Amino acid sequence: MIPYNPPLADMQFALDHAAGLEALASLPGCEGADRDTVAAVLEEAAKLARDVLAPINMSGDQEGARVENGVVRTPAGFKEAYQTYVDGGWNSLPFEEEWGGQGLPAVVALAVSEMWNSANMAWALCPLLTIGAIEALLKHGTKELQETYLPKLISGEWTGTMNLTEPQAGSDVGALRTKAVREGDHYRITGQKIFITYGEHDMAPNLVHLVLARLPDGPAGTRGISLFLVPKFLVNEDGSLGARNDVRCVSLEHKLGIHASPTAVLAYGDNEGAIGYLIGEENKGMECMFTMMNNARLNVGLQGVAISERAYQQARDYARTRVQGRTLTGGKSDTPLPILYHPDVKRMLLAIKSRTEAARALAYFTAGQIDRARHLPEEADRAKAQLLVDLAIPLVKAWSTDLGVENSSLAVQVYGGMGFIEESGIAQHFRDARITPIYEGTNGIQAMDLLGRKLMRDQGAAAAAFVALMRELDAPLAEQPGDDLAVLRRSLKNGLDAVEQATRLLVESFAADPARAAAGSVPYLNLFATVAGGWLLARQALAAQAQLARGAGDAGFNEAKLMTARFYAEQYLTPAAAQLSAIGGGATVVAFDPEQF
Repeated sequence: MIPYNPPLADMQFALDHAAGLEALASLPGCEGADRDTVAAVLEEAAKLARDVLAPINMSGDQEGARVENGVVRTPAGFKEAYQTYVDGGWNSLPFEEEWGGQGLPAVVALAVSEMWNSANMAWALCPLLTIGAIEALLKHGTKELQETYLPKLISGEWTGTMNLTEPQAGSDVGALRTKAVREGDHYRITGQKIFITYGEHDMAPNLVHLVLARLPDGPAGTRGISLFLVPKFLVNEDGSLGARNDVRCVSLEHKLGIHASPTAVLAYGDNEGAIGYLIGEENKGMECMFTMMNNARLNVGLQGVAISERAYQQARDYARTRVQGRTLTGGKSDTPLPILYHPDVKRMLLAIKSRTEAARALAYFTAGQIDRARHLPEEADRAKAQLLVDLAIPLVKAWSTDLGVENSSLAVQVYGGMGFIEESGIAQHFRDARITPIYEGTNGIQAMDLLGRKLMRDQGAAAAAFVALMRELDAPLAEQPGDDLAVLRRSLKNGLDAVEQATRLLVESFAADPARAAAGSVPYLNLFATVAGGWLLARQALAAQAQLARGAGDAGFNEAKLMTARFYAEQYLTPAAAQLSAIGGGATVVAFDPEQF
């Protein structure tokens, strides 16, 4: 078993200085999130992640999920681990007490979820989808559906799924063919869905599928899609489980990674059709599904953070013990030293560490804004926070998952030849990470969402407000002495100038040539996210310097925060402005004839 030790100090620091936990705890409905309570929650979650989930990560990857006589079996230990999770009340953290929740802020639940995903990403996908189903039901479900399904989903006793994809309808959801026919107070669902994460498993007695389908008289495209709740087992009036619904698992996919997570092909309606219940209004399914998808996109972005952290810990620990070569800075000694002393290995580890901390800070900041959008007293302030959330979610999802792949690849490189050997365990993280830029909307789709839905809806006003917020850090940075903060200030200013210039460029070009603007959307997203991550590292560096000046906290920890932020500024924030050329160079992409490939 390869150990995992949750980075509680780093997580608490990000909660304090990226999410603003102290301010959140003063909001109505968040009073229970005082620092001591949150620290205790994180400590207990760390035990479950470290002692229960991490030990079955590698064995689960090797065993994989499987189908036996039509029944899907998860790897050894997964079902027992899930029951421990349910018994601990972990699924209920961020939900209202009305439905059996604990009423903690979303950002606290996100921090806890980071540990689940670092410890065992394949296992953690099950509660991730359940939480998204809960969000959709809370916002769009009827009172009857809420009373029947929410208590069981919030407790974790039942699990949820999201059913979008079909063989002919991947990212083009409007091409789906699954049908829904009205029948009294319910609908009959027929069709096939693919790539359904935890679409069938043995860890819970009932599964609640949220399924997109088309009514016979629905308009073409996405305008004619509705959302339905389709349980594996129907629920009797007294809440007990009734007859098996007409939905079955046809097969499981054989994947590059996350082998322990059952990715199912589901068939609806082999007999009379599966019974489903409408969520929201007819032909408004995409609006309802986006509630679930936005939650999932934030949490998938968090997976990029989590897998980066796990890969970093293993690479760091290996570099501490792998003795090879002699240091270039150690004088004339011929004594071999661990590879941790080699400059390029230190560079790779700092690359993983700094970008993981930046991505964590951005994810926590975004979740903190979700809490503000829900709990700030004034409606105008809630609306401003929601605009930041809308803008930040594609940044978190795309940038963090790309970093998860890059960072886990660098971790393999630290191992050298042993990294290419499965027994070392590091390759699993690289394989597992590779799905994250693909599912819940590919990262190219995230960039188009940022451009077309978020930037153009207000002609860049929300982006300008975000940049203005980040510029507020300039004065505090200028007031503090030291080269580290001076480097951060200079790099951040140049990065923000580049974001402003790129935003104006895309807003102007989109109206005249949307394809050309689209060709620059991915580098724009990367620029924006890189700068936002640098801003949050600079905020943390300021806090670390203040603690050093007061003699507070762990001096080594605070010094490492300063140096990590400076490394990020030098290696990533300073060069970020070079993306301007790619953002403005979309004409070359558009002009290239597809026949020339």
